[in-house]
Amino acid sequence: MSQAPHARTPAGIPEMLLAGVDHEALEQKYVVLKEACTHFLGYPVNLKHDYSELARFLEFSINNVGDPFQHSPIHLNTLEFEREVIECFEWLAGGAPQETWGYVTGGGTEGNMYGLYLARELLPDGMVYFSEETHYSVTKVLRLQHMPNIMLKSQPNGELDYEDLEASLRINRHIPPIIFVNIGTTMKGAIDNLERIRAILDELALTRHYIHADAALHGFGLAFLDDPPPWNFKAGIDSLSISGHKWLGSPIPCGIALARRQHVARIARSVESVNLRDTTLAGSRNGLTPMILWHGLRRHGYHGLRTMVADCLATAEHAVHRLCAHGFAAWRNPYSPIVIFPRPPLPLQSRWCLAPQGALTHLVCLPHVTPELIDRFVDEYVASMNGAPTNVR
Repeated sequence: MSQAPHARTPAGIPEMLLAGVDHEALEQKYVVLKEACTHFLGYPVNLKHDYSELARFLEFSINNVGDPFQHSPIHLNTLEFEREVIECFEWLAGGAPQETWGYVTGGGTEGNMYGLYLARELLPDGMVYFSEETHYSVTKVLRLQHMPNIMLKSQPNGELDYEDLEASLRINRHIPPIIFVNIGTTMKGAIDNLERIRAILDELALTRHYIHADAALHGFGLAFLDDPPPWNFKAGIDSLSISGHKWLGSPIPCGIALARRQHVARIARSVESVNLRDTTLAGSRNGLTPMILWHGLRRHGYHGLRTMVADCLATAEHAVHRLCAHGFAAWRNPYSPIVIFPRPPLPLQSRWCLAPQGALTHLVCLPHVTPELIDRFVDEYVASMNGAPTNVR
């Protein structure tokens, strides 16, 4: 028997289950978020985007369950869009469709987890090596997957300490190495030197190895430069992770995991209930984010993206120049939109949403960060460092 429409209300029921939609709360949050966008510098996400054309697709419950390169019995999917996106990123990352495979993830952390998962399946007796500048999520992934690991020292610019890597590999030559490289460290934007890493592996005759590249931010930018440092499949990596919401911008965090097909084949399983091959980490996957990435890539196009990257790097250099002109030790690594400088007082740090680490902080020059916004920030930064109160406007 169905429940009566006016059954007695249970004790302690949450207010939100009784009060209906709070339109005022939504409006207040919208205003707060809109204001936050006007002074957002410290974290790598492009706020300059417009996906309003895709708003109508919120009408559907889109689910890209399973391998994007197989037919899905679940018709509410955007797999054809996902395949186009993957094929584009394969090309950007120097992969060949016959040799590499990928899928759209929920973000960079999932991509890193996927790469380390493949590495563990390929080398179950392996040891993971990563630097102290590696993204914080990696230690969490290693704990989840119970993978033996060694944290290596970093150089002052954030790059891997290759002498420490060589010494550690030499001591553990009997254990196959899994090298986690940073194609742009989180704080300082340093790019680990894949040629040096591969030379060390060759020198020690370590033929059984796996290299995963965390290219969350910098990988996309490097793909549009004329002479980037080695960073992709052409440089000998086995898998990589790239974020989608950083350079292109997206209202939903997302990313791309790419790997060599021969490694993916080791973990593929058939799932009878959905008549699909299971090759991804997640079961149900967001079907809207492939459309967002597809829209962003097509809207900007190759030449537009090259211009975007060049403009952002120029803005980063402008930020370095402006801060140094006032006597502050600002700098950036080559090919990086990240600018590092002394950490300001907390009010300014909070106001501009800066990312701190010890005595340093950084800002990230993505398309919404203009030279004019940098000038506005530097004026407030200089005043704050000289003891003036933060000018909130």
